[in-house]
Parts: sequence; C-alpha cells; structure tokens
Amino acid sequence: MIELKDIVVKFGDFEALHNINVEVKEGEFFTFLGPSGCGKTTTLRTITGFIDPVQGTVCVKDEDITHVPIEKRNIGIVFQSYALFPTMTVYDNIAFGLKVKKMKKAEVDEKVRAIAKKVDLTDDQLKKAVSQLSGGQQQRVAIARALVTGPAIICMDEPLSNLDAKLRVQLRNELKKMQQDFGITTIYVTHDQEEALTLSDRIAVFNKGYIEQIGTPNEVYNHSATEFVCNFIGDINRLEKEIAGKMGLPEEENHFIRLERLRVNQPQREGETCLQGVVESREYYGLYIKYSINVGSQVLKVIEKNDGVNIYESGETVTIGIGRADVMSYSAPRAE
Repeated sequence: MIELKDIVVKFGDFEALHNINVEVKEGEFFTFLGPSGCGKTTTLRTITGFIDPVQGTVCVKDEDITHVPIEKRNIGIVFQSYALFPTMTVYDNIAFGLKVKKMKKAEVDEKVRAIAKKVDLTDDQLKKAVSQLSGGQQQRVAIARALVTGPAIICMDEPLSNLDAKLRVQLRNELKKMQQDFGITTIYVTHDQEEALTLSDRIAVFNKGYIEQIGTPNEVYNHSATEFVCNFIGDINRLEKEIAGKMGLPEEENHFIRLERLRVNQPQREGETCLQGVVESREYYGLYIKYSINVGSQVLKVIEKNDGVNIYESGETVTIGIGRADVMSYSAPRAE
C-alpha cells in the first residue's frame, strides 16, 4: 500500500532521516514511535508531501508520489493542533474539503452528516462554532474532516497529546474502533509507548533519524531488537554484572529484564536464578503493585499482580526468581 524506499531528508547540512525503509499494508494501523526529534513527524510529512526528500521514493499502490502535490495525494491529515477554523461551524469545518472540490450542495450535506454520525457528532454540535466544543469533540471534528473526502490513507500527528489523561485513553479506544470500522490505512505518530502498543498493528521505533525496529506490539515489547528499543518501550531493569555473572550471562553484553518477568516468593523453576532481597518500597496501582527490592548489588523493580493477599511490606525479605529465557541481551550500543 505505502512504501518508503531509501528516504533521506536533509535540513541544510543536517541529515534528519537516514535511508528510511517502511512498507505499510492496506488497512493497517501503523505507528511511528520515538522520542522528540527522532524523525517520526519528518517521515509523516514526507509521506503527506510537506517535505521533499533529497533521496528515495514514496510509493502508494506502486505509484511514485514523491513529487506529487499535497492536494493530489488523496491522504487525510489530522494535525496535533487539529488545525480547525475556530470561527466556522463544525459543519463548515467538515465540509471544507468537499467545497474545495466543488461538490454539489446536496452531496456535501449528505457526506457531512454521514461522517458526523460515524464519529458521534450530533446535529446540534454541527451547528456550533468549533471554539464552543471540548477538546475531545474537536478531535472528532478533525478526524471527520480528514475522512469525509474518502482518502485512501489517513495520517495522524500526535492527535491525542493535547487531551487530559482520562480522555486520551477513552478516545484512543474509539480511534481504534473507528479505524477498524472504516478499514482505512492509518499512519499514526506518537511518543507515547502505551498509546502505540494499544493502537497499533505494527510499530516502527525511531531513534535519531534511524528506524531501530519494525514489528508488532508484542515483538517490539518482548523481543526488542536493540538496546534502545528495549529501554524506550516500557519500564525495564538493567542487570548489574554481579547478577549477570550468577546467571552465567556473557560479560561483554548488557542484559535487561521486564518488571513483570520477575517472580516474587514463587517455587523455583528450571533455569531460574533465585536472589534474596529486601523490599525498599511499593507503589499501589490497584490492578498491580510495583515493588523496589534491594538484592544487594542493585535495586530491582518488580510488578506483581494484585491478588489482595500477597502484599509485601517495606523491610520484608523476599525471594526473586529470574528466568534466563526472560532476559534480553545486547552488545554495546552503536557508537555515535
């Protein structure tokens, strides 16, 4: 569906993207994930036509669109700021792209009302000025405006980042359902790991203009390809040399383990190393409890499912089991 081949983008002497290669399947929810300044938005803007690469091609359905004007790419865009017209009504905001295409009034009306219904905007809200709506409602308007022209692709640049945490969770669930209902190919940019893991069919993890890994949420989380991905996706423990040595892990590599892979006060399994430790602190989250446990050479963070019975107090001695198969190991990171 969408293919980026050897994309290089430069701003003056600065090379922002280094040989980016990505293939997005039709109907896929594909996320560009990474910290600020890593190249994810630059890649999105290259797809939409706001940026011309100095090298490489952008293809959609095997057609080279690298130098096709923005308005002729048939790509819907939802910006971080929504980029709505605040003094215009919701109806006119959604209808804007259709009017630019000089569609008949009756056809515009039919399409606007149909798409508004699909994104849960009422007839009453259509009459209001955008500035009168909440952040969540404005986000729906931005999505409706992007979808109403029937694009083959929709690109979203951090569309939930301006919302409060509770609304963000609610809307990302709606966003995924909407995308599945429409079956539209979606490219989504975010720095939020949880958002990426929740929404995506596949994720490209960016770092300093490179792609470190492309994979499913499970692949990037449980089988991180590089040390950067391993550290960026979720919380993790780096095992100090003393523990790595006890486990027989190679000295020349760096070793990491996810918090939920450590087992507290459980019968020892085959291939598992057991360590004695003292609970330093705990954080209660309801569904789970996060402990900091001092095992002598370091403090390990552990997440335990909250069963309401086995809750460990500060100062309590516990046993931690570490399975060798659960450890992710990497050679030294690439030199800068």
